[in-house]
Amino acid sequence: MTIVIAIDDLSDHGVSELLAEHQTSMNQYSPAESNHALDASELHNSAITFWSARDNNRVAACGALKIFGSDSGEIKSMKTRPEYLKRGLASGILDQILAQAVKSNLKQLYLETGSHESFKPATALYEKYGFIECAPFGDYKPDPYSLFYKLILN
Repeated sequence: MTIVIAIDDLSDHGVSELLAEHQTSMNQYSPAESNHALDASELHNSAITFWSARDNNRVAACGALKIFGSDSGEIKSMKTRPEYLKRGLASGILDQILAQAVKSNLKQLYLETGSHESFKPATALYEKYGFIECAPFGDYKPDPYSLFYKLILN
């Protein structure tokens, strides 16, 4: 397996397919008003940098950094295809996001994820990287289907 993680322009059908799978899986665990996953059209934004992990050009995982304000960012669209789980792809993408956040002089990085049991591996990864639970940020409201995390960057 040769995985390449790089900034992606979202033009590949494989990206749209993985993001649609992400939306579908989010809908299994939370109602529509609690689903904050972005589709490909919403990721085409100058404030968002999107990465994909590819295995021989097949999109295996993805993640994005959305910059808001002068010193904050949010992790969006973290998703790994089931057959690629536990191979380090999410960590590799998260490393890229963190490096870009530091390069962009961000002071804090936030994320919203689901509260369902199926999100435990994701929350474990974020906590391993030093993210701590926090109150809702930005336009988010308290929601029993969501957990909110923050990482202070040096």
